[in-house]
Amino acid sequence: MLSRQYVREHPGEVRETLAARGVDDVDLDAILEIDEEWRELKARGDDLRHDRNEVSSKIGELKQEGDEEAAQEAIERSQELKDELQEVEERADELERELEERLLEIPNIPQEGVPEGEDESDNVETRRWGFEDLRDLPEDVTPHYDLGEELDILDFERGAKVSGGGFYFLKGDAARLEHALIQFMRDIHREQGYEEVFPPIPVSSESMTGTGQLPKFADDAYKLEEEDLWLCPTAEVPVTNMYRDEILLDDDLPLKHQAYTPNFRQEAGEHGTETRGIVRVHQFNKVELVNFVEPEESDERLEGLLDEAEEVLRRLELPYRILELCTGDLTFASAKTYDVEVWAPGDDMEEGPTEGGRWLEVSSASNFEDFQARRAGIRYRPERHESAEYLHTLNASGVALPRVLVAILEYYQNDDGTVTVPEALRPYLDGQELIEGQDPVGESALGAGDR
Repeated sequence: MLSRQYVREHPGEVRETLAARGVDDVDLDAILEIDEEWRELKARGDDLRHDRNEVSSKIGELKQEGDEEAAQEAIERSQELKDELQEVEERADELERELEERLLEIPNIPQEGVPEGEDESDNVETRRWGFEDLRDLPEDVTPHYDLGEELDILDFERGAKVSGGGFYFLKGDAARLEHALIQFMRDIHREQGYEEVFPPIPVSSESMTGTGQLPKFADDAYKLEEEDLWLCPTAEVPVTNMYRDEILLDDDLPLKHQAYTPNFRQEAGEHGTETRGIVRVHQFNKVELVNFVEPEESDERLEGLLDEAEEVLRRLELPYRILELCTGDLTFASAKTYDVEVWAPGDDMEEGPTEGGRWLEVSSASNFEDFQARRAGIRYRPERHESAEYLHTLNASGVALPRVLVAILEYYQNDDGTVTVPEALRPYLDGQELIEGQDPVGESALGAGDR
């Protein structure tokens, strides 16, 4: 969150941020008015406290002098001041709670140099990788959702039967491939100096607030009924909040954690083919990278974090591109973000890098500066004798499944409908080189003449 002092002293910049991000439901004028009244009440409270102390100190003197009438008047005046002070403090506390709630609704300030724009169409492509030497693809690449059913490695019907729309079964080689990808990523990030943690999956409202998911995005998350717990929407939430309300030491930083978790989001798909397959679903796996750094190091660390996420796609030899997000497409808590988008050639949804295909976001590398740290109370002490300061947090997916699985099924597809296993994954699949599918089971798999 932004500090109340920053909002108070830079209202113009805050207004510009709200406009650049397309935020129209934050009443900045009301926030400034509440803050002004709160400061006036705090000053009035200090004056009342001072006056009461002075009056109270005279009571003993007056009694000692034998002036009982004056002493009684002082006692009554002290009580009046006490009652007024209580009213002032109660009102100040009420305003402070309201102010804190309203400040939580203000998004982060974009860094200087972030491209200006209204939405994703204004994001800036900075570079591409892997398109100089594309593998030979079938003339017509089968979309992953059709291929998965043909090979009987994706089962949408039974997933919907068990859990509803937006859920699915991975079967056979697809399940093995998913597990291989997770272990593959964990190994890469361990090489990059990440300490692994396995966090709790349910997270509290306080944790969700600390990273910025609440109060803005409650409708996107799964709430456990009758519990102050939410199903983890991203490991960013529990891993960042590991250090909530703590003070780290300078020697602890930079601190790099990776965490594999299943993630749960209620977001629905877009129209058309976006609702088909496993591109936008309610449950998905992800390996998350979370960094805690000193403020002066966060810009450089963002570039390093981006490279660490990209390394997964480079080793898989999957073509991808990097986008710098514009002001209107930044996430609520981010000051600067790069998106990593892998190319999936199976759907002709837009003009791709060669002929058709589409881009799938598999990672967002973001610098939140002190926005999350301030919400979660995460500080560090530059030197043991110095005051604690808010550190900077960053994160990226390293990378998100199942979209990488989509890219593999489509990009590594062969003319005969099989899928070549990327060379980097073969050690995780006992040397398997080809996904050929399996025979379906049950009466539903029989042709009409076989029943």
